[in-house]
Amino acid sequence: MALIANFVRQDKERFQVHDPIDAHISSFDAAPGKIVQIDTFGRGTRENPGKVSQSIQLDRNSAEHLYEILKAEFGFR
Repeated sequence: MALIANFVRQDKERFQVHDPIDAHISSFDAAPGKIVQIDTFGRGTRENPGKVSQSIQLDRNSAEHLYEILKAEFGFR
């Protein structure tokens, strides 16, 4: 699990679209303030299909940074 502190752009030469999976969203109040947690799950064919693969957490600052990135990349208003 990781609380994202900052997003850093990295240019890559090679990209691949991954298989679609489900993600669960939850939120809770903590000492630094509201935290949003995203848990991802692997494909149904994996050894433990119901097990969480990754958990990432966003606080207000990292959520705002991600929001600005998404607005710029997708043209959200």
